[in-house]
Amino acid sequence: MSRPALLLMDLQAGHLSRMPADYLPRAVSALTTARAAGVPVIHVALLLRPGHADVHPRNKTFGALPHDRFTPGDPGAAIHPDVAPVAGETVVHKNRVSAFSGNNLQQILAVSGVDHLVLAGVSTGGIVLSTALQAADLDYRVTVLSDACADPDPALHATLLGTVLARRGEITTVGDWGSTLGVPA
Repeated sequence: MSRPALLLMDLQAGHLSRMPADYLPRAVSALTTARAAGVPVIHVALLLRPGHADVHPRNKTFGALPHDRFTPGDPGAAIHPDVAPVAGETVVHKNRVSAFSGNNLQQILAVSGVDHLVLAGVSTGGIVLSTALQAADLDYRVTVLSDACADPDPALHATLLGTVLARRGEITTVGDWGSTLGVPA
């Protein structure tokens, strides 16, 4: 029998400021659904070393960031309070795009017996895409919650969900996922 975990990814102030205003309540709904069903929740957040000692200047995504962004103490690195971890929920920090980068997420999943990753977060063209592709290559079952993911480019979001991500796993909504778990909408 499959054992899922919800990965809530990059729901930090610095990332959410670039997302549509109606996005956060959908992420909250995914979190509420997981908690109600007893599905483990893992919060994944970008956290770089002070001065970005772990970022090469050639890195197009991170190399141009100001050296105080997404470092300890940066308010933009904080997980939004509406989706903040509670006791017993794991927080994993990463230093690249994929949720698996620069941490022991794979070990945590193995120890927990998790073989099915349910993905929610921002952005669809960033962490969701990178994590889904890597998870599929690592033989995890992958489900992407289409309404609990967002991207600053709505067309890219739609294309990734409708083509690339659909080839690697299941695409569903928070409500439909909740129904499969026996959680009323």
